[in-house]
Amino acid sequence: MIATLHIQVVNKNNLSVLVKSYCTTPYKIINITEDKSNPTLQLMLMSSSPGILSGDVYNQLIEVAEQAALQMHTQAYQRLFTMQLQATQTANIHVANGATFIYLPHPTVPHAGASYVSANNFYLQQNSTLIFGEVLTCGRKLNNEAFLFNKYHSITQIFMQNKLVIKENLLVQPGVLDVNIMGQLEGYTHQASMVCIHPTMVVPQLISTLVTALHTQQGIEFGVSATPINGVMIRLLGNGAEQLFTCLQQLLNLVQQQMKH
Repeated sequence: MIATLHIQVVNKNNLSVLVKSYCTTPYKIINITEDKSNPTLQLMLMSSSPGILSGDVYNQLIEVAEQAALQMHTQAYQRLFTMQLQATQTANIHVANGATFIYLPHPTVPHAGASYVSANNFYLQQNSTLIFGEVLTCGRKLNNEAFLFNKYHSITQIFMQNKLVIKENLLVQPGVLDVNIMGQLEGYTHQASMVCIHPTMVVPQLISTLVTALHTQQGIEFGVSATPINGVMIRLLGNGAEQLFTCLQQLLNLVQQQMKH
């Protein structure tokens, strides 16, 4: 299956408005903004497919115009089914000057034999805001499918005024490299990451706030560091998808609180 998504959001009278919404099967887009006075548009990306199947190709283009704000949501965990052919997903997100894009999708669950490559390319301007996170599970642990997938490769690139400033390259191939050795997951089964870019956030203060919050979490390892541009990168290791997903949402709230000051 080849699927395409194209979203354009602009600012009109201090509100973010969806001016283009094109998608092919299995994508569906729903406006879930409850407070119509909220300047941030809330969209849910849904799918009529139970998950990503063998040979699927997904392409996404999202454009957030100047002074507009978009937060994307997902409806459920993303399942990667057993595959004969590798599946791919490519997302190109353009966040204009003064615009905001926020996206914390549900965790990804690769089934036994899954092979998947995703590329997330973010194109920012000097005063853009970006918050993006991912959670990767070991697979269906209760079905004894932990780390039985073939390949999971996620590449995230962030460009500031067309210059590459951040690149995250996550490659997990359990059949090639033992995930439990030193320098890999070291016994943990789930991992998460989140990057937060904002032109005026006070990075040292935010790092201190995030570290204090993360110390209250049980059974995880974490790291928080400053990025080359004004922002922070967070990495988490744990043993439960729901815990890490909830943790990212809590960290998002802390980041947004500081962005208001």
